Amino acid sequence: MSLGNRFFAAMYDRMSKATEEAGLGAHREALLSQASGRVLEIGAGTGRNLPYYGESVELTLVEPSDPMARRLERRLEEHPRPVTVVRAPAEALPFEDGRFDVVVSTLVLCAVSDQACALAEARRVLKPGGTLLFIEHLRSEEPKLARLQDRMNRLNRVVARCDCNRATLDAIRAAGFTIEGVEHDELKKAPRFVRPLAVGTASPSGG
Repeated sequence: MSLGNRFFAAMYDRMSKATEEAGLGAHREALLSQASGRVLEIGAGTGRNLPYYGESVELTLVEPSDPMARRLERRLEEHPRPVTVVRAPAEALPFEDGRFDVVVSTLVLCAVSDQACALAEARRVLKPGGTLLFIEHLRSEEPKLARLQDRMNRLNRVVARCDCNRATLDAIRAAGFTIEGVEHDELKKAPRFVRPLAVGTASPSGG
């Protein structure tokens, strides 16, 4: 376990506080109100989504980082309902096909090592007719800002542990999902090159 991973986990909530209060928390609340049934959240981190799940949810959280998972488990001590935590990467989910009604990904597809694989796994574990709920920052459609994202991406990997210039909506479609609704916004109180944000729902094509 690297010192960098421990430091990032320790600072994550503090670093994201302003962004949450400036609108990200409201996006989480609105999106996750749609979750019901068996729900899998990939890359659950420290558990920022926990307050926004309804009582009808049977929740499983996946988190590959030990420092993050330990903080998540401590937060769950105050959570009123049972939650299952599994330490596994999004690219190798230890669940059978078609297990979940909903898969949730919030600021995760920028950070996975293999985005296509993670999305393929999300599609695999969804039931036919299931739903992918996502909040992701992504590559800007403005050429000037996209070039800035490319220039800043190496630094962003070190500081924020993610790629800020991924064309994530295209990747979702390429993985066999149909995007049913998407809202474009900005991650307010964040550096300009990570602000482009998409909040949406998708379902497996043909599902």
